[in-house]
Amino acid sequence: MSSSTRPKNDTFLRALLREPVEYTPVWLMRQAGRYLPEYNETRRRAGSFLNLCKNPQLACEVTLQPLSRFELDAAILFSDILTVPDAMGLGLYFADGEGPKFERPLREEWAIRDLTVPDPNVHLRYVMDAVVEIRRALNGSVPLIGFSGSPWTLACYMVEGGSGSATDYRTIKTMLYDRPDLLHHILDVTATAVTDYLNAQIESGAQAVMIFDSWGGALSHAAYREFSLAYMQRIVAGLKRSHDGERVPSIVFTKGGGQWLEAIADIGCDAVGLDWTTDLGEARRRVGSRVALQGNLDPMALFASPDKVAAEARRVLDSYAADDGGDGKNTGGHVFNLGHGISQFTPPENVKILVDTVHSHSRRGSARG
Repeated sequence: MSSSTRPKNDTFLRALLREPVEYTPVWLMRQAGRYLPEYNETRRRAGSFLNLCKNPQLACEVTLQPLSRFELDAAILFSDILTVPDAMGLGLYFADGEGPKFERPLREEWAIRDLTVPDPNVHLRYVMDAVVEIRRALNGSVPLIGFSGSPWTLACYMVEGGSGSATDYRTIKTMLYDRPDLLHHILDVTATAVTDYLNAQIESGAQAVMIFDSWGGALSHAAYREFSLAYMQRIVAGLKRSHDGERVPSIVFTKGGGQWLEAIADIGCDAVGLDWTTDLGEARRRVGSRVALQGNLDPMALFASPDKVAAEARRVLDSYAADDGGDGKNTGGHVFNLGHGISQFTPPENVKILVDTVHSHSRRGSARG
């Protein structure tokens, strides 16, 4: 990594590359969100969530808000995974109390066959402008993470017309079993779109990228490998591995994916994200030195009393550190995070306790070095 473009705090990047660190870095999925009053005020000014996503200046503003409150070791681009299918022409909108929906879900074969890859520098220009704006505002303080949904997770929304979990994935799973050729076509086009999208983010200034496979855990063992993992492997193989002389690490996260940990670690990514159902120490033993690990506190733990929040943070850290060798050194390879996105009802003061505990405990020789 070149000194001219290296963030002042590069602990997150070094941990992803399994290099020794002074402490365990921490960032939180959905760290810019509705649990922060200042976010709600900015969203009110924007008029809607989608307006907020599509305004680079406001997206930058909310991206920086959690960094002003907490000593986080990375920023993550404020956007939404569904901007990609929106750019494909499916008509993204948000219904009050119902979450994201599409005006034109993929239900007919002709519509599926007509699906095309959008140009991220044209149809998603507002995202690239936001990346540039955020990098400028960060001024080399911490790294910026770019991201996308996985092809399978995006396809769930594209076919169901909204959250797949709300319908038990009935429509897309019927397609999976009855017309796998159609689903593979959707996934093929979407994988190309995601690869192009992430590479455009890297070219615009993202210093690490993450693929969110939120619904991969809803698949059977065989279906996960065929309809989710294979396409994420293709994306990882197509990612730019460096930019401006810097390595650009990649993180792959499947919610409910602990049973496929070794298979995910083998697709070429630098780190694997884990939800809270997998023990971090056991996961480390399973993957060895192949990849770094990210995770994995249950987000609901943040509703507990402050001392319990701190205790849970220490438990996660100690689980990973059990194999550090006992010499008091933090060997890297762990990025602390939640096992999924933070709840909008989370008390911000407990987030501060979490972040501060991760930093202080992981510096201690008795547990982390």
